[in-house]
Amino acid sequence: MSKVITADQAAALINDGDTVAWTTIGMSYFAEEIAQALEKRFVETGTPRNITPVHDCGCGDGKDAGMAHLAYEGLVKRLISGHTGQAPKMAQMVADNKIEAYLLPQGVLATLWRQIAGHKPGVITKVGMGTYVDPRIAGGKVTSLTKEDLVKLIEIEGDEWLLYKSFPVNVAIIRATTADENGNLSVEEEAQISEALPMAQAAHNTGGIVIAQVKYLAEAHSLHPKDVKIPGALVDYVVVAEPENHKQTITTVYNPGLAGNTRVPLGAIPPMPFSERKLIARRAAMELRPDTLVNLGIGVPDGVASVAAEEGVVKQFTLTTELGTYGGIPASGGDFGAAWNADAIIEHHAQFDFYDGGGLDIAFLGLAQADMEGNLNVSKFGPKVVGPGGFINITQSAKKVVFCGTLTAGAKYEFTEDGIRIAQEGKAKKFVEAVDQITFSGKIARQNKQPVIYITERAVFELRDEGITLTEIAPGLDLEKDVIAAMDFRPHVADELKLMPVELFHETWGGLKAVMSGDQ
Repeated sequence: MSKVITADQAAALINDGDTVAWTTIGMSYFAEEIAQALEKRFVETGTPRNITPVHDCGCGDGKDAGMAHLAYEGLVKRLISGHTGQAPKMAQMVADNKIEAYLLPQGVLATLWRQIAGHKPGVITKVGMGTYVDPRIAGGKVTSLTKEDLVKLIEIEGDEWLLYKSFPVNVAIIRATTADENGNLSVEEEAQISEALPMAQAAHNTGGIVIAQVKYLAEAHSLHPKDVKIPGALVDYVVVAEPENHKQTITTVYNPGLAGNTRVPLGAIPPMPFSERKLIARRAAMELRPDTLVNLGIGVPDGVASVAAEEGVVKQFTLTTELGTYGGIPASGGDFGAAWNADAIIEHHAQFDFYDGGGLDIAFLGLAQADMEGNLNVSKFGPKVVGPGGFINITQSAKKVVFCGTLTAGAKYEFTEDGIRIAQEGKAKKFVEAVDQITFSGKIARQNKQPVIYITERAVFELRDEGITLTEIAPGLDLEKDVIAAMDFRPHVADELKLMPVELFHETWGGLKAVMSGDQ
């Protein structure tokens, strides 16, 4: 019997109260056509009701796609997610306290599917200790309606761990490129490999069903067995989607360069325009060393890759993403999560096993809010709680962490041959007395003796035993007026306070090779 059904038929298989797991990386791997059909069913019939969507990464295009299709009162009772930033309608339901919501580390959720499939109690890890997902703080709960404890503090041989508990999966909605008539799935046009296999295993082993959205249908037995990433024995139904509902990334329908099917000249990637963001990326890139494994976050940190390419040093180290890419240049903007010219692409969950074990030499992440204890917040902005994505896994486990961002939000600058001048001060300070939510724990970092650096356009700070310490200042600025007055607390100032290299503030630089070789 054929496994191929329509999206409307797939949506009809979801029952009241079901826990529905979705593969997603923005819009990569997301079954958009099935989500559209589910929205249509609910609007027309009022069913299903009180489902629990679960997804590891952000899910949407920042507008009306992805999880936005499910953002209805009555349709969703509980959300378990790594990030809601790309689904503003769902994020608003969380902010308005309309649903139960748990925002948990992406890497924990990505590796949880294997534990569920194996009927194990859950993920046991130290990831999240000291952050808002620690049950001694909030346990990942972000609305007052959220009562059940999904994260538990446990002790093993006298050592404290966090247990992220398993749960049954009623429906897994996964995505691939091609299905044969038996439901075997290949991913040749996808930008990553994702957690589709363990998610399908989790649903299958807990009595659920697996629905796969694909772009193409092939004859039975025509796929090479090593190309099959999810066996047909695990797939109950297949939906063949329209191309516009099967986009490779948020902004790209399909580019072979993002799927590893071709390589693009690095010169085709335009250089980053000069601004305070490029200045920060340049200073951050000075922390790079040859023969290291590197992760870049979204936003200002992804400029480090652009700088490295422009400076001709990108082959001296290996850039990776939490989605499983190695080598090449991580894509940015709407293509974030993919990579140009990757040397290897492994499974999403396998990458987090490696990251959690300390495999990363250095990670560059965004800086939304920091406090005097060295804590970082990137997950809560006023009443809006978006979640951590992979931030907690990456920052807590990397051997060295570099946070990148402006000192204030919305400031304007003038650059000269002698440095930088503040033309207009920003409206919001990012360095505050206490962060709104702890996404990175300075206390845990100090306990682990983890090197931590905070790089802004005006100054560089280090996390030392005494707390945040100012170690470098931009040329052209006054320490008190331009730096400390733009902070809500007075940092420690290093006795050996240095100037940031003036060359970083020029339109062109060309000094990164010398820095990485140790000549500067």
